Amino acid sequence: MNYIGLPLISLLCLSLSTATLSAQTAKITILSTTDLHGHIYPYDYFTQKPANYGLAKIATLVAEERKSTPDLLLIDIGDTIQGAPLESVYQNFRLSGKLPAGVTIPSRALAIDPMMLVMNSMRYDAMTVGNHEFNYGLDNLNAARRVARFPWLSANTIASGPNTKPFVPYLEKVIQGVRVVIIGMTTPSIPTWEKPENYTGYSWENPVNSLKRLIALWGDNKPDLIIVAAHSGIDKSGGVENFSWQVAEVPGVHAVVFGHSHNEVAELFNGDTLLAQPKNFGASLARLDFEFTRTSDGKWQMSKRHSHLIKVKADTLPDENILSLAKPFHDATEQYLSSPIAESKVELLATHGRFEDSPLVDAIHEVQLHYTNADVSLSALFNQRLVVHKGPVTVREAAALYVYDNTLYKIEGTGAMLRAALENAARYFESCPTPGCDTGNLINNKFMSFNYDMAEGVTYEVDLRKPAGQRIVNLRFKGAPLSDAQPLTIALNNYRATGSAGYDMFKDAKILWQSNEAIRDLIVEYYKKKKTFPSTASGNWRIIPDAARDRLMSSGQNQAQNQ
Repeated sequence: MNYIGLPLISLLCLSLSTATLSAQTAKITILSTTDLHGHIYPYDYFTQKPANYGLAKIATLVAEERKSTPDLLLIDIGDTIQGAPLESVYQNFRLSGKLPAGVTIPSRALAIDPMMLVMNSMRYDAMTVGNHEFNYGLDNLNAARRVARFPWLSANTIASGPNTKPFVPYLEKVIQGVRVVIIGMTTPSIPTWEKPENYTGYSWENPVNSLKRLIALWGDNKPDLIIVAAHSGIDKSGGVENFSWQVAEVPGVHAVVFGHSHNEVAELFNGDTLLAQPKNFGASLARLDFEFTRTSDGKWQMSKRHSHLIKVKADTLPDENILSLAKPFHDATEQYLSSPIAESKVELLATHGRFEDSPLVDAIHEVQLHYTNADVSLSALFNQRLVVHKGPVTVREAAALYVYDNTLYKIEGTGAMLRAALENAARYFESCPTPGCDTGNLINNKFMSFNYDMAEGVTYEVDLRKPAGQRIVNLRFKGAPLSDAQPLTIALNNYRATGSAGYDMFKDAKILWQSNEAIRDLIVEYYKKKKTFPSTASGNWRIIPDAARDRLMSSGQNQAQNQ
C-alpha cells in the first residue's frame, strides 16, 4: 500500500487498526519428542547400520519448523537418559567412576550428560520425567537435571525426602498474547519396577487427582491453553500405568501429548481433547497446532486444534552440530562395543528364535540361571535380527542379546504360576484356522513380540491347534509332569516380576533375590569369564504340529515383528 500523501493522523489510525486486527487471532505450536532413550546418532549400535531415528535428525526437522514458526515450544515426554549404548556408557561411568578397558573419552565431555548437552543445544523448553530416568539412581538423575537448561516437569511426583528436590509441575509461557501451560505427569507405576534406593524420597499421586487440584487452584484465572505432557500410554480401562485417556477427560484440558508405550498416534480425540504421540527413539516429531480468536470481552477462544507427525526419513540429513557435540560419546561407545570378550564355534542366527529353541535364547537363560541358581528361567528373544558370527564375540554382539536395561529377579513360584506365564506368552500366536495348520496367519500382531517368553528348566510343547489359554501341553519338570502345586524358583526380569504385559501371576510373588546390574551387563560379564557362547540349543520346547512350526519358519512370518 502506498502511504504517500496521507495525513499523519490517518497513518496512526491505520497502524492502530492493523495492530488490533493482528491481535484478534493467534496460532500456538508445540513440537514434541518422547522415549528418546539416549538415541542421538541415526545409527543402530547393535547392527552398525544407519537408522531413521535419533536427535541428530530430529534437530534438522525442528530447525525447519522454526523457520516458519519461530515462537514454537519444544518439549520431551521422558525416558530420556537411559537406553542406547551411547547413554549407557556415560551412565555406567558415573556409577563406577571409571570407563571400560580400552575406552577413551575427553575428560571435559564427561562433565555433562550427552542427552542434556544435545537437548540444550536444540533449545528444548521442558521435559517430563519418565520412569527410566530413575534407572541409574538419584545421583545420576540429579547430575543430568542440574545441567539441563530447561525444567524437568512432573506435577504428580511428590518429593518428601530430606535430599530430594521437587520437580517443576508445569511450564508457563505467553505466546502471541496467549497464556500457555504445559503440565508434566509421570506414570505412578515406578515403585513396581524400580529398586527402592533409586527413588527414595519420591512418591507418585494419581495423575487425574493431581491435575484436577492444579486446575482448581487457577480458579477463574485459568490459562488459555492447557496441555498435559504425560509419560504414560493409553489404557481406556483405567489402569494405573497408562492414564493419558483419563487425564484427557479432566475439564479444562485442551490436549495431551503422551509417550511411554512406544506407539505412534498422529491425532486422536477424546471428546474435544486432542491427543498425540510421537514415535520412540526420535523416529518422529509430533506437531500440535492451536488457533485462537479473541472474543468481544477480550478473552481468547480456541477455534481449531490439530496434530500430525513429522517423520524422520532416510533422506533426512542429521544436524552436523549435534553429531559433533555427541561424537566423543559415540566414539567411546564404538570402542567399548567392539571389544572382544568370547568365542563362538559356529555362526548363530536369531531369525527363527521365536519358533524353535535357539542357542541365543539359551545363552540368556544360562546367564539368568547362573546368577540366580533358580529352577526355571524365563526370557524373550528381544532382537530377532541378531547375528553372532563364528569366531570372536564382541561386547556389541553379546549386549545385543538383551537390548533393554531390565534387571534380574529370582522369585518364589509354583507350577501353576509357570503354566499361566507360558499360556500368556503363547498369546503371541494365533490358533490354526484349519486342522492341518496349512493356511492363515499364525502371529498375533496385537501381542508385542518382546513379551513372548520362553522357558528353560522345564520341557513343554505349544499346541497351536488349541485356543489361547490351553496351548501349553506336556509340561514337565525334572522328567515328571509339572503339578500346579510344585514349588519352583523362577528367574525373570523386573518387568515380568511386577506383572506387566499380562504376567500378573508374578506380581505378588516373594522376591528372593535381585541384581544390581542390568541383565545385559550380566550377560557381558558372564561371557567375559566363560569365554565361549553356546553353539546348540537344549531343545526343551517346541511348537506343534510340525506344519505350524514349518509355516512360521518358512512363510515370511519369521520377520522381526514389533521390535
